Amino acid sequence: MERLRVIFMGTPEFAVPSLAALMKFTEIICVVTQPDRPKGRGHKLLPSAVKIFAQEHNLPIMQPERVKKAEIVEKIAEMEPDLIVVVAFGQILSQKLLDIPKFGCINVHGSLLPKYRGAAPIEWAIINGESVTGITTMQMNAGLDTGDILLKSEVKIGAEMILPELRERLMTVGADLLLKTLYKLQAGELQPIKQDDSQSCYAPLLKKDTGLIDWKKSAREIHNLIRGLYGGARSGRFKIWRSRVAEETSLEPGEIKIIGGRFLVGTGDGVLEILEIQAPNGKKLPAADFLRGNKVGDGFWTSE
Repeated sequence: MERLRVIFMGTPEFAVPSLAALMKFTEIICVVTQPDRPKGRGHKLLPSAVKIFAQEHNLPIMQPERVKKAEIVEKIAEMEPDLIVVVAFGQILSQKLLDIPKFGCINVHGSLLPKYRGAAPIEWAIINGESVTGITTMQMNAGLDTGDILLKSEVKIGAEMILPELRERLMTVGADLLLKTLYKLQAGELQPIKQDDSQSCYAPLLKKDTGLIDWKKSAREIHNLIRGLYGGARSGRFKIWRSRVAEETSLEPGEIKIIGGRFLVGTGDGVLEILEIQAPNGKKLPAADFLRGNKVGDGFWTSE
């Protein structure tokens, strides 16, 4: 088949396998990614994972602050792409952009649409205790993840699976499903399916307070929050990285008990065992190591 002329739009590591897969079977005429952003304590400007990959493979790069600006739309139109592929880009495309390619714009989305439309589908699937998620390829329209579904692939979420594990699995599945989608596109075998809006739910951007632990919730709910944010869940000034639901059931919400080197906390329903924890300005530590160097007791979660 003729090699499609493709513009790729993506930003984080999640998008890199899809770009790598496309390079083997299409002509990448431009990679569009977010501008370099300040990161770390020194607020040094750092490139996105997609930009790093594109530079390593000598691909043309654009980094617009707003891809919808008229001059950017004009530049993209001048490239005459057959297709635009979007994977976790982080900006909304205008209708003018969507209308440019001959085959439109295809998005690789980290959920089984119409469930978990929005910016953080992988995180919210774990937080909400889903046992199955997946990847959807979609023909983009001007709505937020509302375009016609092209192909889907399911992925199971293990009861103890954490965010990085699920994300790594999905980004591999996403790259494979993208290639299958392009093959069917060129063969004229795609049959787009309209989304059922009545089955939709949204996965909004994560905020700082998303990770605040409410010990009155059940041990399973809190455990899912910790798994889904992996380093973003916290109680007081302490980050909790890993946990498991314990068999013990007799603690009050937020009450701490140390039994045989195990760090147990009561919840509204059941007991949670802390496996990895990080103190303010400290390192992430296994609970047993943390307990050897820190005093734990009443008022722990609110201590300075």
